Amino acid sequence: MRVIDSHTGGEPTRVVLEGGPDLGPGPLSERRARFASDFDPVRRQLVLEPKCPDSTVGALLCAPADPTCSAGVIFFNKAGYLGMCGHGLMGLMVTLHYLSRIQPGRHRIETPVGVVEAELLSATEVCVRNVESYRLHKGLRVQTEDFGVVIGDVAWGGNWFFLAYDRPCRIDLGHQDMLLRAAVQIRNGLIRDGVSGEGEEIDHIEFFQPGTGGVDSKNYVMCPGEAYDRSPCGTGTSAKLACLAADGALDAGQIWIQESLVGSRFKGWFEPAATPGRIVPFITGDAHVFADTRLILRDSDPFLNGIG
Repeated sequence: MRVIDSHTGGEPTRVVLEGGPDLGPGPLSERRARFASDFDPVRRQLVLEPKCPDSTVGALLCAPADPTCSAGVIFFNKAGYLGMCGHGLMGLMVTLHYLSRIQPGRHRIETPVGVVEAELLSATEVCVRNVESYRLHKGLRVQTEDFGVVIGDVAWGGNWFFLAYDRPCRIDLGHQDMLLRAAVQIRNGLIRDGVSGEGEEIDHIEFFQPGTGGVDSKNYVMCPGEAYDRSPCGTGTSAKLACLAADGALDAGQIWIQESLVGSRFKGWFEPAATPGRIVPFITGDAHVFADTRLILRDSDPFLNGIG
């Protein structure tokens, strides 16, 4: 199985070029469901330890159903399948450029949640025009075991997020354990209370603190599977922009600089969407290809399907 590995702001992406499952034709939402029901061991073989870090997002390159698209992609990680992935799309774009399949310019990429436009600005810089994003709930209260009542918004940015108003501690690498514990308790509280994102689990939890040195905000994002996002999170930044827009705290076209736990940065802004109450977010970041690999998958390997 041939894969290309890249990272976007420190967050790994593994693009599957050859040897992946044949999901047949049809909409990518249906092909993602087929992947999950019939070929989930392949997901495990690709993104679970010991073959890669547990924060890796896989990207199965697919033929698009929409002929106007340059490619189709299904994103997944160690916990399951994603709707969209901002950092992963940036990784896909620089990978396709590395393979000489695309040149700088605008391209349409089909995902299970709709067509996303991305502009390859250089060999490493990508601007993603994400799916329409919006806030579903404002000021939602969640009771946790150790952190009391946590208040935040629920928003869609291509995945579902709970964006907390306050943080349990300082956002830095030295406080990963506490940040994770608080995020897990919030997620579990949402499940306990039956709170969902239009029927889907709210599986991303996001904390913020004020930025410094020209940065508007620093974040911590817990992804499905309980790994933290090394990048500032493209769909999470989109959800944040939707909340800022809903509150009138950010104007259309105004730049928002989002920094990750490890110090990498995305530049974001938005335009009003055609749908009232929604925005079209734009996220720009850097991605770097670092490996062109053939995975060797043998039944004799006791951890063929990963650890966990």
